Amino acid sequence: MKVNYNVSAMIANNALQKTDKRLSESLERLSSGLKIANAKDNPSGLAMSRRMNSQIEGLGVANNSSNDAISIVQVADGTLSEIHSVLQRMGQLAIQASNGTLTDSDREMIQEEVTLLKEEIERMANTTQFNGQSILDGSFDLKGYVTDKYGQTNPNVKLCSYSDAVEAGKYKIEGIDVEFANLIGSTGVDKKAIFIDDAVAANIKIYKENGEQYMTNHMTATVEEDVLTLKDSTGKSISIQIDQAYKGDMYVELTAQGAMTMQVGANEGQTLDVRIPEVSLRTLSLNNLDMANLQGAQEAIESTKNAITTISSIRSRLGAYQNRLEHTVSGLDITVENMTAAYSRIMDVDMAEEMTTYSTQQVLSQAGTSMMAQANQRPSQILQLLQ
Repeated sequence: MKVNYNVSAMIANNALQKTDKRLSESLERLSSGLKIANAKDNPSGLAMSRRMNSQIEGLGVANNSSNDAISIVQVADGTLSEIHSVLQRMGQLAIQASNGTLTDSDREMIQEEVTLLKEEIERMANTTQFNGQSILDGSFDLKGYVTDKYGQTNPNVKLCSYSDAVEAGKYKIEGIDVEFANLIGSTGVDKKAIFIDDAVAANIKIYKENGEQYMTNHMTATVEEDVLTLKDSTGKSISIQIDQAYKGDMYVELTAQGAMTMQVGANEGQTLDVRIPEVSLRTLSLNNLDMANLQGAQEAIESTKNAITTISSIRSRLGAYQNRLEHTVSGLDITVENMTAAYSRIMDVDMAEEMTTYSTQQVLSQAGTSMMAQANQRPSQILQLLQ
């Protein structure tokens, strides 16, 4: 028996310190609810969980972005629904004006309403906005440019639109020869129109920058008012507005850019482009709509039908976007749910299991404290040998 060094007390103290450390860690987990409260608890698990948490937060923001995109589509579709109604009314007026029982004076009164309806279409298209941005003026449609062989642009010749099926790049259009007329209708309607001979239209060719002929599958050239549209049977189409007599080649550069890019994922490149075409009297081919005489009224029947078809096509595209975005939101919700569950398995403590550990450590702490007291009393027992 020794008095200088109480080894028994040192052993008891070390055991008590270890127990107290484990008890403190258990208390921290129980109070925070986290299995990994500090980096030392599980370094690799902490790194993994931080990345997962960043992904979960990013997915939440992407979900909000997707819902914003749905709202934009709904705003655009709401306006187009009203434009649809306006076009239906214009179609009714065209049929009414085509009736032989009406005089030209009656048709002029009908044309007054048509003029106001045309202005309303333009107003609705120009004032429909989301977050201060106009969405029906072509700002979010694919962009492109038309130049001559010298690379110069012409304000009277510009690209209207092109379909998704057309690849980005530079193209040469050969064989264009159109006549242009700018007339004033019977009620002051400014009528712009181009005319092209059928033989000329049949010989128009499109070539890629490398010289390869493009849109060779039964390509046709059609004219509506002052817009020339080239399209083939595969869904490729290019529309060009021409407000002057034009003969010669055109050079078209298509960027395939300009659509509204929505971030629908938490990582780079996880985007969805929402393309909203321009809606105007020009794109609907209604600039020349004049029902002040019988011939104009009869032509207006077909014009309004074509405009309704155009609006229906745009609304169909927007509806497809909305369905796709709603599926995207559902997918994001499921992903967040599963990733949160995985994150919870890494980070969250099992309270029942940890409470068992805590109770064990608490008992060991009490036992250690008792043994520490007993070990400290052992040297005093040596005094009995010295009596």
